[in-house]
Order: sequence, then structure tokens, then C-alpha cells
Amino acid sequence: MLCSGTVPRHISFRERLRAAADAGYDAVSMWGRDYARARRDGHGDAEMRSMLDDHGLVVAEVDPAWWWTPGAVDVHIPVELDTMEVFSHGEDDLMRMAEAMGARSLNAADVLGGTWSVDDAAEAFAALCDRAAGHGLLVHLEWLAWSRIPDVTTAWAVVRGADRPNGGLNVDTWHCARTGTTTDELRALPAERVLAVQLSDAPARVEENLIEATLHDRALPGCGELDLTGYLGALRDIGVACPVGVEVFSDALHDTGASAAARAAADTSRSVLEAAQWAAP
Repeated sequence: MLCSGTVPRHISFRERLRAAADAGYDAVSMWGRDYARARRDGHGDAEMRSMLDDHGLVVAEVDPAWWWTPGAVDVHIPVELDTMEVFSHGEDDLMRMAEAMGARSLNAADVLGGTWSVDDAAEAFAALCDRAAGHGLLVHLEWLAWSRIPDVTTAWAVVRGADRPNGGLNVDTWHCARTGTTTDELRALPAERVLAVQLSDAPARVEENLIEATLHDRALPGCGELDLTGYLGALRDIGVACPVGVEVFSDALHDTGASAAARAAADTSRSVLEAAQWAAP
């Protein structure tokens, strides 16, 4: 899957699909901003589905669900501070988009923090999963190093506590590295609860500003120093079978253009997946 963040943000829906198809991807992810751009360009839902079909692609996941943690929906982020164009697209927007595009899943994370507990988060995640189920969606929770769900242990506690059949985890290799996730921790997870994997690389040395690094300076898979084959091998060993997305937020990569970025990400990811002996589901 070509994740939205791997290609320049302001390209058209048609260019995004062309780049993905030409590089041999099976699927794409969509953010609310991608859908909004397509609608501004005059594309209706039926036309977008037709364009996906014409390119041999599906929408695997919709990203990101930011509003689900206790109190988050009441937080107002001014447009001028929403540099990633996230907070202007809430639950109704993303659920409607996901259903219209026939998406498989919704990616959730804690991005606003708060004073809530793991039990509070589990209750909120369960409610999100229930609402998503009404749209035929799986929901995977991604842990972020600077958040209140900062590691795999906490993320799994939330998912386990929610106990919803459509709820699981998203294993992002960048966040694995920056939160000290071990391969043993990954092997301890129930394989059926790993619903998504996102690949990117980075230097071994931890950056001073993690948020800046994750949004602007990721490396192509295999072009950094992270143990990608170790992470993938651990998931392979327990029998994980889920879509693998390539999510390389990188200003330098974006500067090469959508087609070159998508192709480079595909080529390097295939090399890593082959080295890890990863079989497609």
C-alpha cells in the first residue's frame, strides 16, 4: 500500500493513483485532505471509485482518527495551526469517506493527549470500533512515542481492554524504533490482532525533535539503520497476514515528485520484504 504521506501532499487524486499504479502498488491510503482535494477538483464518489478501479487499486485504510480519545472531540485547533490538515476532518467526514471509497480500515492514534487512563482509552476505543463497524471498517491503533499511548504495551492494553472483534494494532516500524519496541514484544502479540504494518526507516540515533523527524525526515525502507527485517521477521514468525503500507514522510523524497517517490518507496520496500521473507496475505 502506498501511504498518503509518502508522496507530496498537494498532488491531485488522479496523480496519486497514477503514481501508485505505475509503481506496482495494490492499494493506497487516504487522508481527509486527499478526499477534500478530489472533491474540490470536481470528482464525485462514483467517479473516484471508478478511477480506483481503472488503476487496479483499492483504498486500504483511512488515516488518521484523532478525535476518539476522551475529550479530544472538544478540542479546537485553529486552521492556521493545522499544518498537516488533520483536524478539520472529523469522524463524520472520515467514516463517510471510508464507506464511499470501500476502505478496509481506519487508523487511530492519540494525538492530543490528556489526563485519561488506559481504561478510559480502552472504553473510548471500544466505542470507536463499534461506530466503525457500522461502516464495515476495521480499526487499528498506532502508538506514538510522544503520546499517552507511547508504546506497544500500552497500545495492546487499550486494544485488549476494548475487546472488539474489529479492533487491533498498527505496527509502524519508525515508532517501534523510537519507543524501543523489541522483537520479543512483537512476537508476544496475537497475530490476528495485528491489522496493519507501516514501513519506513531512520538513523539509529534518536532525533532531538521526534515530531519534526517523523513528519519530515523519515528514510526509505532499507536506507536507514533500523532493524526492519527483525520487526517483519517477528511478525512473520507469529503468522501475521495484513496489508503493508509504505509511509515515508520525507521532504527530500517529496521533492523528487510523486512518481519518483512512489517508485523509490516501492523498490526499497520490496527489497526489505524479500529479505524478511515476508509473504503477502
